[in-house]
Amino acid sequence: MDLLPRLLHRDGLMLVIDKPAGVPVHRGPKGGPSLEDAFDQLRFGLPRAPALAHRLDKDTSGCLVLGRHRKALERLGKLFKSGRVSKTYWAVVEGAPEGEAGEIDLALGRLDATRGWWMQPDPMGLPSRTGWRVLGRSPDAALAFIEFTPHTGRTHQIRVHAQAMGWPILGDPIYGYGKREGAPPLHLHARAIVIPMQDSKEPVRAEAPAPKHMSEALAVCGAAPDLPNLAETITIAESI
Repeated sequence: MDLLPRLLHRDGLMLVIDKPAGVPVHRGPKGGPSLEDAFDQLRFGLPRAPALAHRLDKDTSGCLVLGRHRKALERLGKLFKSGRVSKTYWAVVEGAPEGEAGEIDLALGRLDATRGWWMQPDPMGLPSRTGWRVLGRSPDAALAFIEFTPHTGRTHQIRVHAQAMGWPILGDPIYGYGKREGAPPLHLHARAIVIPMQDSKEPVRAEAPAPKHMSEALAVCGAAPDLPNLAETITIAESI
């Protein structure tokens, strides 16, 4: 896998890449190919390959942050844990929210020990908040294009919150109707990220263009998202 054309930001501390959908970020217990297998091509002169600062689900595309060395990874870990990293997701959902914007405040907990990371609403679970706003709707109200802003970072948070509201994400094989025959891939995309990496400098900002597999549904919802050549979106700042 060639990750160089998917590079969105590079500096002396970190990289942001546009993760493709359908590829796990790291090897699971059963092995198989993963995004980490290609990280060596992103060393750019450093002795070691970069490492994951956070993760995205296998079927989610978009902005993924890598730390280039140990100190950078420690800083990134603290920023993600403290909620100082701002994340924006795009999704196409099945169904139509009644309003135009709002916030979902719904605690989440594990579904059960045998389901791995599967989650469910649980009043005794961890506090979880997600902001949302509608960016477009299909004429028949069967689909909606929504921007999600998670204020907490629970596993599968956006996917479970969307399902709980009655409009699961299109193609979601766990919390939606994605197991149906002929179902499309998961329509969830990590659109943008803002990272205050150094207090003395402006935050690092990166945006990933909408993936091709979402373009048809987005068009049905009246959206005309940017689909630029990835090479045109890259920003390079090799300051340490």
